[in-house]
Amino acid sequence: MDKIKIKQGILTACLRKQEGVIQTARTAMEEALESANEEDQTRDLYDPYRTQMLSKRDMFAQQLEKAVEEKQLLEKLQPCEECDTVHFGSAVITDQQKLFVSIGLGKFEYNGETWYAISPRVPLYEVIKGKKKGDTFIFNGRKFTIRDVF
Repeated sequence: MDKIKIKQGILTACLRKQEGVIQTARTAMEEALESANEEDQTRDLYDPYRTQMLSKRDMFAQQLEKAVEEKQLLEKLQPCEECDTVHFGSAVITDQQKLFVSIGLGKFEYNGETWYAISPRVPLYEVIKGKKKGDTFIFNGRKFTIRDVF
């Protein structure tokens, strides 16, 4: 399969997963607000339950904002660009796992295979940054060989 098509498919899978993260945060935020407003009409502005629900809403709002920002980062990636070194936007196939350097989404499935979306802020990225096909690296005491980068 064409590497650019694979990269486009991986990016689409990540965008779908991130959209789920956004929807989960949005729903949780709305439910917390609804719970805060459900108290009887004589609610006290300083009611501890209401305050707690509003704090939860604010927490989920921050998660939602971060998720939207990360989705925007994904949308900026150009899957039509092939690369030969590991950097932001690279698909990396090692002898032990498949990685997509983008945002920290973790494990996802693409085309029946397990991939891991990692952020450039994680220690693994620091180890593989700039490496090429055929290079080896050691991470957490395990030796990896890069089979392909695109």
